[in-house]
Amino acid sequence: MAQKQLTIGLFGFGVVGEGLYRVLQQTPSLKATLKKVCIKNPGKKRNAPLELFTTDRDVILNDPEINVVVEVIDDSEAAFQIVSAALTNGKAVVSASKKMIAEHLPELLALQQQTGHPFLYESAACASIPVIRNLEEYYDNDLLHSIKAIVNGSTNFILTKMFEDKLDFKQALILAQQLGFAESNPTLDVEGFDAVNKWSFLLTHAYGCIVHPDDLVFTGIQHIQAGDAVVAREKNVQIKLVAQAKKLLSGKVAAFVLPQFVKPEDPLSFVKNEYNGVVIESGFADKQFFYGKGAGSFPTASAVLSDISALRYEYRYEYKKLYHHQPLELTTDFHVKTYVSFDDWKHIPKDDFNWIEEWHAESERKYLVGVLPFHLLRAGNWWKKNNVSLILSPDPIIEDVEVRQLKKKSLELAGIV
Repeated sequence: MAQKQLTIGLFGFGVVGEGLYRVLQQTPSLKATLKKVCIKNPGKKRNAPLELFTTDRDVILNDPEINVVVEVIDDSEAAFQIVSAALTNGKAVVSASKKMIAEHLPELLALQQQTGHPFLYESAACASIPVIRNLEEYYDNDLLHSIKAIVNGSTNFILTKMFEDKLDFKQALILAQQLGFAESNPTLDVEGFDAVNKWSFLLTHAYGCIVHPDDLVFTGIQHIQAGDAVVAREKNVQIKLVAQAKKLLSGKVAAFVLPQFVKPEDPLSFVKNEYNGVVIESGFADKQFFYGKGAGSFPTASAVLSDISALRYEYRYEYKKLYHHQPLELTTDFHVKTYVSFDDWKHIPKDDFNWIEEWHAESERKYLVGVLPFHLLRAGNWWKKNNVSLILSPDPIIEDVEVRQLKKKSLELAGIV
């Protein structure tokens, strides 16, 4: 197949945009030229010729010579308008905006079908790890058993420092900010919003599910205490913020983004600091592990460059699990084994638990390990307030409590009254 000549219009010239500009200059074999860059602040000094820039988005969107629009801005609504206009105007699009994709996926899918133009966004999830294309190309719906991942480098850096260097959460967060791994306002990362945005559209490529981030059960690491890290060390596990999805015996999918204890033999235990990791388990290939930098100008720019390169050959996502298979549905009809630490019993709905296997109440900070129905976790928010910390056990999903024939331990017998 002959290579297509690409003429690019770029939106955004921050660390990723400038990184891409530098890489394009050094990669003549790509047959891609950058014609124009749209920016918001014309007064800012930039390391590129002045004539390259414009503040008028229509200069790019209405230019018939520009056949590829690359969007790397941090305003999700503006990004959606740009992507929509570009596709409608006959241009292929590459985007890094995970929040925009997560919140507007149904509209973006409809636009791709209406226009027939490709919309690629490998850089929006896990940066340098080609997880979307692998899910698209290599894993059939029926063979994909599960996928679990560390998709946010900022929270992984903080947890690494809490576990290995014994810092408390605030100390680890400040260090992450000083090193540039966390924003000055770290809410999106720390409270799990960034991770759940990525997970929502990765589920589409994995199982054909179309799900808004608001419909997924998630939290971040904001409630994890230094004492939780102590317990993890005692149990010879680590704490990670894990995005997980598993196909159940019912044929439906369990999916969530929650802190989780990870055993030493789990590949995710090797993912330290700002790195990301993805473990995919399938019927024939067993487990496969992808590892790489999940953030930063050059890892993200490399993923953008990979998408641009694919456009030379008219590559597009086929959304095979959505359009060519029976899409799978999410379910809350399963149980999870979980660790919960807290200051006061009154904030814990003890009756929600099927049974409690372990409880410790000797010190000011108390904890239990028990099993509860996932739909009750979704329905309540007790685990997100009153200084409660919830961390899933390794392999937390229990599909059918009755099959396990585990008797419910009464709270009275456990002495918790």
